[in-house]
Amino acid sequence: MFIGKAAQLSATTVKTIRHYESIGLLPPAQRQGNYRLYDQQSVDLLIFIKCAQQLGFKLKELQGLLARHSGPDFPWELAREALASKKRELVQQIASLQQLHARIDDFEVQLETARHQCPLGPL
Repeated sequence: MFIGKAAQLSATTVKTIRHYESIGLLPPAQRQGNYRLYDQQSVDLLIFIKCAQQLGFKLKELQGLLARHSGPDFPWELAREALASKKRELVQQIASLQQLHARIDDFEVQLETARHQCPLGPL
């Protein structure tokens, strides 16, 4: 299929596909004259990249993931590893945000206490 059809099936744009090729996320397409030809595997990879981005993956992370892959089949095991790693990262971020939230609560209590203890009256 031509690039326009691959873009339509993967809900991306022609420009995006060309960009992914230029940064090595998508293997170079076969050519028929001046036209790029894509297969279903390319479309699946484009869909994976789009979904991964929506889940917080950066293109740099995906480049690292796909650089570790060689072969024609989709790197399912590498994708699972990347998802597990992203989940661990999110758990750490959630814990950090919960700590920050607790610190803000403490600070809010301190401010409220200080406001009532001010000798000049409420702040």
